[in-house]
Amino acid sequence: QVQLVESGGGLVQPGGSLRLSCAASGSVSEIKTMGWYRQAPGKSRELVAASFSDGSTNYGDSVKGRFTISRDNAKSSVYLQMNSLKTEDTAVYYCNALVYSTGLYWGQGTQVTVSS
Repeated sequence: QVQLVESGGGLVQPGGSLRLSCAASGSVSEIKTMGWYRQAPGKSRELVAASFSDGSTNYGDSVKGRFTISRDNAKSSVYLQMNSLKTEDTAVYYCNALVYSTGLYWGQGTQVTVSS
Protein backbone atom coordinates (compact mmCIF):
# COMPACT_ATOMS: atom_id res chain seq x y z
CA GLN A 1 0.00 0.00 0.00
CA VAL A 2 1.05 3.54 -0.77
CA GLN A 3 -0.40 6.74 0.65
CA LEU A 4 -0.01 10.06 -1.15
CA VAL A 5 -0.47 13.55 0.26
CA GLU A 6 -0.43 16.61 -1.98
CA SER A 7 0.24 20.18 -0.94
CA GLY A 8 0.94 23.55 -2.51
CA GLY A 9 -2.28 24.38 -4.25
CA GLY A 10 -3.95 27.75 -4.01
CA LEU A 11 -5.05 30.89 -5.81
CA VAL A 12 -2.67 32.56 -8.24
CA GLN A 13 -3.03 35.24 -10.89
CA PRO A 14 -2.58 34.47 -14.59
CA GLY A 15 1.10 34.40 -15.46
CA GLY A 16 2.05 33.40 -11.95
CA SER A 17 3.70 30.28 -10.58
CA LEU A 18 2.94 27.54 -8.08
CA ARG A 19 4.82 24.48 -6.90
CA LEU A 20 2.91 21.37 -5.94
CA SER A 21 4.39 18.68 -3.74
CA CYS A 22 3.37 15.07 -3.23
CA ALA A 23 4.81 12.94 -0.46
CA ALA A 24 4.47 9.17 -0.55
CA SER A 25 4.49 6.83 2.40
CA GLY A 26 4.08 3.10 2.85
CA SER A 27 5.65 0.74 0.32
CA VAL A 28 7.60 3.52 -1.38
CA SER A 29 10.44 1.27 -2.53
CA GLU A 30 8.01 -0.42 -4.92
CA ILE A 31 6.91 2.78 -6.66
CA LYS A 32 7.83 2.86 -10.34
CA THR A 33 6.05 5.84 -11.84
CA MET A 34 4.82 9.00 -10.16
CA GLY A 35 2.84 11.70 -11.81
CA TRP A 36 0.25 14.42 -11.78
CA TYR A 37 -3.22 14.50 -13.29
CA ARG A 38 -5.84 17.21 -13.12
CA GLN A 39 -9.58 17.47 -13.41
CA ALA A 40 -11.47 20.65 -14.15
CA PRO A 41 -15.21 20.99 -13.49
CA GLY A 42 -17.20 19.15 -16.13
CA LYS A 43 -14.11 17.62 -17.71
CA SER A 44 -12.42 14.26 -17.50
CA ARG A 45 -9.19 13.72 -15.64
CA GLU A 46 -6.14 14.37 -17.82
CA LEU A 47 -2.43 13.74 -17.64
CA VAL A 48 -0.31 16.69 -16.60
CA ALA A 49 3.09 15.09 -16.16
CA ALA A 50 4.69 11.76 -15.33
CA SER A 51 8.08 10.74 -14.01
CA PHE A 52 9.26 7.21 -14.81
CA SER A 53 11.71 5.01 -12.93
CA ASP A 54 14.27 5.31 -15.74
CA GLY A 55 14.39 9.08 -15.27
CA SER A 56 12.32 9.94 -18.29
CA THR A 57 9.34 12.26 -18.15
CA ASN A 58 6.19 12.88 -20.12
CA TYR A 59 3.93 15.93 -20.29
CA GLY A 60 0.45 16.70 -21.46
CA ASP A 61 0.44 18.87 -24.57
CA SER A 62 -1.25 21.79 -22.86
CA VAL A 63 1.51 22.18 -20.23
CA LYS A 64 4.65 21.47 -22.23
CA GLY A 65 7.21 24.22 -21.79
CA ARG A 66 5.41 25.67 -18.76
CA PHE A 67 5.33 22.87 -16.18
CA THR A 68 8.22 20.78 -14.89
CA ILE A 69 7.97 17.54 -12.95
CA SER A 70 10.76 16.48 -10.63
CA ARG A 71 11.24 13.62 -8.26
CA ASP A 72 13.23 13.07 -5.09
CA ASN A 73 13.42 9.36 -4.46
CA ALA A 74 15.25 9.89 -1.16
CA LYS A 75 12.21 11.78 0.10
CA SER A 76 9.69 9.62 -1.79
CA SER A 77 8.30 12.80 -3.26
CA VAL A 78 7.34 14.26 -6.58
CA TYR A 79 6.95 17.93 -7.42
CA LEU A 80 5.25 19.96 -10.10
CA GLN A 81 6.61 23.41 -10.86
CA MET A 82 3.96 25.35 -12.72
CA ASN A 83 4.93 28.57 -14.46
CA SER A 84 3.07 30.94 -16.76
CA LEU A 85 -0.21 29.73 -15.35
CA LYS A 86 -3.37 30.29 -17.35
CA THR A 87 -6.99 30.40 -16.28
CA GLU A 88 -7.52 27.10 -18.08
CA ASP A 89 -5.05 25.47 -15.69
CA THR A 90 -7.66 25.79 -12.96
CA ALA A 91 -8.44 22.30 -11.71
CA VAL A 92 -8.01 19.85 -8.88
CA TYR A 93 -4.54 18.36 -9.23
CA TYR A 94 -4.01 14.76 -8.21
CA CYS A 95 -0.76 12.96 -7.53
CA ASN A 96 -0.50 9.28 -8.43
CA ALA A 97 1.96 6.47 -8.00
CA LEU A 98 2.20 3.17 -9.85
CA VAL A 99 3.30 0.00 -8.12
CA TYR A 100 3.49 -2.91 -10.54
CA SER A 101 2.42 -5.50 -7.99
CA THR A 102 -0.53 -3.68 -6.45
CA GLY A 103 -1.68 -1.03 -8.91
CA LEU A 104 -2.26 2.70 -9.06
CA TYR A 105 -2.63 4.94 -6.03
CA TRP A 106 -4.08 8.45 -5.87
CA GLY A 107 -3.81 11.36 -3.51
CA GLN A 108 -6.80 13.33 -2.30
CA GLY A 109 -6.16 16.22 -4.67
CA THR A 110 -5.25 19.87 -4.25
CA GLN A 111 -7.13 22.79 -5.78
CA VAL A 112 -5.33 25.17 -8.11
CA THR A 113 -7.24 28.27 -9.12
CA VAL A 114 -5.84 30.72 -11.65
CA SER A 115 -7.80 33.92 -11.61
CA SER A 116 -7.33 37.66 -11.57
